[in-house]
Amino acid sequence: MCGIAGERRFDGQMADIGLIARMNDCQAPRGPDGAGVFAQGPLAVGQRRLKIMDLSERAQQPMIDSELGLGIVFNGAVYNHPELREELSRRGFRFYSEGDTEVIMKAYACWGLDFVHHLQGMFAFALFERDSGRVVLARDRLGIKPLYYSRDGGALRFASSLPALLQAPDINRDIDPVALHYYMHFHAVVPAPHTMLKGIRKLPPATMMVVEADGKSYEKAYWDLSFERDDADRERSFEDWRDQVLASLRTSVHRRLVSDEPVGALLSGGVDSSLIVGLMAEAGANLRTYSIGFEDVGKEKGNEFEYSDIVAQHFGTQHEKIFIDSRKLLPRLPEAMRAMNEPMVSHDCVAFYLLSEEVAKRSKVVQSGQGADEVFGGYHWYPPMMESTDPVADYARVFCDRDHAEFQRAVHTRFHGVDHARAFIRHQFERGGASEAVDKALRMDTQIMLVDDPVKRVDNMTMAHGLEARVPFLDHELVELAARIPAQHKIAEDGKYVLKEAARQVIPAAVIDRPKGYFPVPALKYLQGDFLEYTRDLLSARVAKDRDIFQRVYLDELFADPEAHITPLRGSKLWQCAALEGWLQAHGV
Repeated sequence: MCGIAGERRFDGQMADIGLIARMNDCQAPRGPDGAGVFAQGPLAVGQRRLKIMDLSERAQQPMIDSELGLGIVFNGAVYNHPELREELSRRGFRFYSEGDTEVIMKAYACWGLDFVHHLQGMFAFALFERDSGRVVLARDRLGIKPLYYSRDGGALRFASSLPALLQAPDINRDIDPVALHYYMHFHAVVPAPHTMLKGIRKLPPATMMVVEADGKSYEKAYWDLSFERDDADRERSFEDWRDQVLASLRTSVHRRLVSDEPVGALLSGGVDSSLIVGLMAEAGANLRTYSIGFEDVGKEKGNEFEYSDIVAQHFGTQHEKIFIDSRKLLPRLPEAMRAMNEPMVSHDCVAFYLLSEEVAKRSKVVQSGQGADEVFGGYHWYPPMMESTDPVADYARVFCDRDHAEFQRAVHTRFHGVDHARAFIRHQFERGGASEAVDKALRMDTQIMLVDDPVKRVDNMTMAHGLEARVPFLDHELVELAARIPAQHKIAEDGKYVLKEAARQVIPAAVIDRPKGYFPVPALKYLQGDFLEYTRDLLSARVAKDRDIFQRVYLDELFADPEAHITPLRGSKLWQCAALEGWLQAHGV
């Protein structure tokens, strides 16, 4: 686990090793345990290391294999690396380290570009060939690990974080109007390859970018999620699906215990994290678990400690409850924004940031429950999709923050254009591989929304403190299994029905049958007092006025009654505007 950076030039110039050093330094929190840089002619790469697999210096990066003529910088964790090492050893490959990084190189040498199909885990890496000059960038199937890049005629640059690329002075920092439309319309989800800045793109999940020495390149998608079912799937009983889910999740949790550091768990008190804790305990892990809470705001509860306590006591974990006073929350918001690769509006970003800060003092790696709602149908907008005759409109009505008319009222006229977000939703719903409306929604949420909201949030906020978060619900084999389960088994009984029934075999019923909760930070939803003034300061700053993204009449409307302007997903429209401006200011854009 780490941060990676690199530059590959195609214009005859030497790569800028000083730039790579600065990019590396920018990503120091992602890898506090070590740093390395390698340069050779037009190529320079760097890495910041968080020691999880093979704690010795033999696993230091950048890793070079002179015998094979290959090198790599790698961010992530390949959980099946012991099995792959054994197989590759039988094929004659020799190993000098015990971690997963070297296994990726040898797998590429053995299987070529098909090697990614052999990898179980979360990853983003750059492989480079000494003799041909080829560079291969790749990102895991569900986009758990980020990979940003910039490309002009002379060079390709890449990094684990967008701010690292801003170390290059020639990056185009203008606002991408397509990304702005997505951000304001599509619940702040900006699908790849777009980012908020015109000059920086992100590699889509499940994609390799192959770049040759002359600069020619192509992208290759190596995985997709299918919701098609065969006769056996349609005839399988609910009980069989339930048992398969539990077996697959048990395997996924067990895979994510592969580590040379103890693996803890984030325990919110919901079904998802509680089930993970139960399966980790079942596997014999000596567990540390962590929960976070805030004070209540009005009738909205700020913590779920009563449920996390039940689980911690049931499984005998070393449990720690972390309570955050909202008065301490506000001063930390600028830090949380600086930790974001891209602007994010979810209220629990800062919660994850503060939680990770405390957890990282005691653990270096944890398992977390993100992804279950998308994979197993836990959200309220799925049941209506079962009978939908206009799925694009029905999905947009419950998910999207604004319609196109309001977007045009909200932003400067130079950003007006076509309805990009609605066109994107329509395109996703028209793709093959899912015939039912609800399956189309589940697929888009799993492969698009999940990647650029919950998963990105967890990676950014944990890695800001050198904490590795593993997400068992995003094991690609479990995700493939869930896609084949008939939708009615997932969305029944307020959602995640098949998962909840599987969980009854592992965790206390009181946690399963409780009212649905969430990771709450009420102070950022109902903007009042100092929090409201904070948003006013962000949006009234001279730099914000000079940037002129938002129309002042629209902002005045939001400020006049912030609680009257809440999105269909119960987020603050005012906070959404302030979060974008705060992110731009935090990164000096």
